[in-house]
Amino acid sequence: MSLSRREFVKLCSAGVAGLGISQIYHPGIVHAMTEGAKKAPVIWVQGQGCTGCSVSLLNAVHPRIKEILLDVISLEFHPTVMASEGEMALAHMYEIAEKFNGNFFLLVEGAIPTAKEGRYCIVGETLDAKGHHHEVTMMELIRDLAPKSLATVAVGTCSAYGGIPAAEGNVTGSKSVRDFFADEKIEKLLVNVPGCPPHPDWMVGTLVAAWSHVLNPTEHPLPELDDDGRPLLFFGDNIHETCPYLDKYDNSEFAETFTKPGCKAELGCKGPSTYADCAKRRWNNGINWCVENAVCIGCVEPDFPDGKSPFYVAE
Repeated sequence: MSLSRREFVKLCSAGVAGLGISQIYHPGIVHAMTEGAKKAPVIWVQGQGCTGCSVSLLNAVHPRIKEILLDVISLEFHPTVMASEGEMALAHMYEIAEKFNGNFFLLVEGAIPTAKEGRYCIVGETLDAKGHHHEVTMMELIRDLAPKSLATVAVGTCSAYGGIPAAEGNVTGSKSVRDFFADEKIEKLLVNVPGCPPHPDWMVGTLVAAWSHVLNPTEHPLPELDDDGRPLLFFGDNIHETCPYLDKYDNSEFAETFTKPGCKAELGCKGPSTYADCAKRRWNNGINWCVENAVCIGCVEPDFPDGKSPFYVAE
């Protein structure tokens, strides 16, 4: 089944913004993404985080993670899912970075510790010119790879804005990718896909849009970003305004506990100050979402977690 570039972008910009990749899966998308992957492979690195963003990606459906990894994207390096490890894995990563210099996507998961010369996060070891072992820090890795990338995608709130690792009281000097880029004067396109963790559609959909740009940059500009570097495709909706309990809020029908019906604003819901399409997209293959049985804690926002704490106190 064929899909023209114009149809492809129409699906990406309209469908992704609505129900999402998981619900609008079309065999032509896989073909178009595969063509893009041939031109721009992916290097996924992990810093200071919990690996939750990778776990969320594994929950992708239509296309499932098996199809994404084997048929859709050229994922050349990922510490969690790849078979190789150690020096062999790092050597391959550096080889891909050189081979596709200026033409690969760098996906960064986790914050970047900068205190103690970055030694709070060692991502691997290599041999130096004298044959001695050299510990590679996350800070060194990003400093080396980011300038060579076509674009960098900060996956998850820790990477995008610092998140929990950079919260008050941390001693590791953790920084977001954008702050690290500013400090290092790295001038590369940076797209933030926050969330703790991000929805799999947000991650795959961002790559879909990016690859459409790689296939035809003149006809297909990159999706519009908000002031915090997030694709408006996914982060343009206010959660409170799209919440199915909005009528309860308007009628001052507030839930007394999480298990009782009503708006959860008085239980600490941060939906009014949070922008994402969670209410429309939903999670776990459309089964549920945070506000259905808890509250929104504003995990996609730059001030998470400090600015959203305490979580269970009304704004």
